[in-house]
Parts: sequence; C-alpha cells; structure tokens
Amino acid sequence: MNIYDIAERSGFSIATVSRVLNRSPNVSQKTRDKILAVMREEDYTPNAFARGLGLNTMRMIGILCTDISDTYYAKAVSLVENCLRKKGFDALLCCTGNSLEEKKKYLNLLLAKRVDAVILIGSAFKENTDNSHIEAAAQQTPVMIINGLVELPNTYCVLCDEGAAAYDNISLLCSGGCTRILYLYDVLTYSGCVKIEGYKRALEKCGVPFDPALIVQVPKSIEGARGAVEGLFSRGVEFDAVMASEDLLAAGALKALTARGCRMPVIGFNNSVIAEASTPALTSVDNRLETLCPTAVDMLTSLLSGTEIPRKVVIPARLVERETLRVANLS
Repeated sequence: MNIYDIAERSGFSIATVSRVLNRSPNVSQKTRDKILAVMREEDYTPNAFARGLGLNTMRMIGILCTDISDTYYAKAVSLVENCLRKKGFDALLCCTGNSLEEKKKYLNLLLAKRVDAVILIGSAFKENTDNSHIEAAAQQTPVMIINGLVELPNTYCVLCDEGAAAYDNISLLCSGGCTRILYLYDVLTYSGCVKIEGYKRALEKCGVPFDPALIVQVPKSIEGARGAVEGLFSRGVEFDAVMASEDLLAAGALKALTARGCRMPVIGFNNSVIAEASTPALTSVDNRLETLCPTAVDMLTSLLSGTEIPRKVVIPARLVERETLRVANLS
C-alpha cells in the first residue's frame, strides 16, 4: 500500500491524505477519522524518509543523553519524548556515555538521519575546551540544550539556576550555624562547576573560611559516596553538614552518617525518587524538569514553525525540605 492506494480506498485526494499524514490542522475531524480508519484496516505505515523528502522535514527530533539508566536522565527523556509526541514529532534517542568521541559519533548519526533538530539533555555535553562539534551540528540543524549552557549560533538553552540554588543552600546552612559544609560531586560538568561557584560565593558572603578539603569528588554510586564519607571520618576530617551534586551521592552520605549515628543537615540535587525513598527523607533541590522539558519542546517547535525564540531561558530552582534539613531546625 502507498499514499495513492489510501487516497483511492478512502475516496479523498492525495493532498488530503498527505495533510492527514502530516497532522495538518486544515482537515476536518470527520475526514481525518475516515482516512485513518482506512490506514488501520490496511495496516499502512508511511515511509518517514520519503515523507520528509517531500516536505523538507522529517518531523523527527534527535535526543542525546549520556546515561538512560540514570533516574534524572530517564525522567528528562520521558518528559521530552511525551511532549514531542503531543506536538506531532517523533523522537530518536541515542545514549552516548561520557566519552567525547562517542558524543561526536552519535551526534553525527542523528544528523545523518536528517532530524529536524537535536536536543542535548544535561550539561555533560558542554566540554571544557572544544565544543566545535556542537557548533558544526548547529550549522545544519537547531540544537536545544536542557539544563546546560553552550553559547553558540543556532543553539538554544533552557536551564535551571543551580548555581543560585547552591548559594541559597549554603547560606541557609551557614545561617543555622554550620561552618564546615562538605560538598560531594562526581564529575565537573557545567552544572557541577556552577554549584561549586555558588558554594564558594555563599561561604564568602557568610564570612565562613573556605576549606578545599571539603570539596570531594566521589564515584557516581551510593556505595562510592558512602565509602568516601567513611574515609573522611577515618582521617578525622570534620564537617557539620553535607550538600551533594545529586541525590544519589547524598543518599550514600546519609548511609555513612547513619552507620556512625551522626545527625546533621544533608541536601541533595534533582529531587528524585531517591530523595523520597531515603531514610530519613532527603531534602533536595528540585531543578524543575517538569518545567524545563516542556518549555524546551515548546520553544523548539515554535522555532521550527518560523517563530523567533530567546537563546537562553533560566528557571529558578526550589528547595524541597524533608527530614534531613528539619533535623537541624533550619526550615
């Protein structure tokens, strides 16, 4: 079956069938239902590539993330794909890992598939030195970055102000009397760097001395973070509060504290299911994925329809207070 057969079977013109295939609003619901019924009866699947050649659009968006097993990325991909589907776009997902060469390979793969745009999820796609591969991709198709910032032509960013969130968290802890605040992180992405900057600025504002020994890189796992905190205890490193770059690491810190019978404020990032499932329940920064992802998709689809959009949109975070902050009576 092809589009001509569908037109003949349904009794409508090829142009009308084409409008239905491409989700045009200029078709009555009655007509749309009749044509779709014929397609279902004949088990007709349109050839997306052939359709794209005729329309100069594939209605296909490429999505890149580094690790779909990560709860943060999994949630973001789910939100983005669902929003795209509602807008009439399909999604092609590639998980790259953290290797720059793999990121480049999968970015080029999406471009070869003639996607209408590329969405990069997370700040892990911003390299510290060379982002020429993103610049080259943006010369061919729009690039949207969710919760990351790369300022290049034809790139657009929707991000949460996590640096301000870190600043506010540390200021809150300092106002409650904490002076030795441990910060745990796994990789120094753009997001990781702005959190550290916020941490340092807040300490300076509060007049608390900065100790580089309290900024600790740990493996990205609960056990990795737990082991690192236990190691600090063993070496006699003193601290009176913990902030972690994500909930996974904060949960590991909680385990180490619990094993020692220690009670102190602990704050994570991402407000994931891990925060709710932890015992005690983990205070966490909500970086607003439920807002970031629909905003990014709305902006991108507006751009593809010819509407100008801002190059950068910044959304404030919010702190979700749970038991690990209330333990210090800071809330």
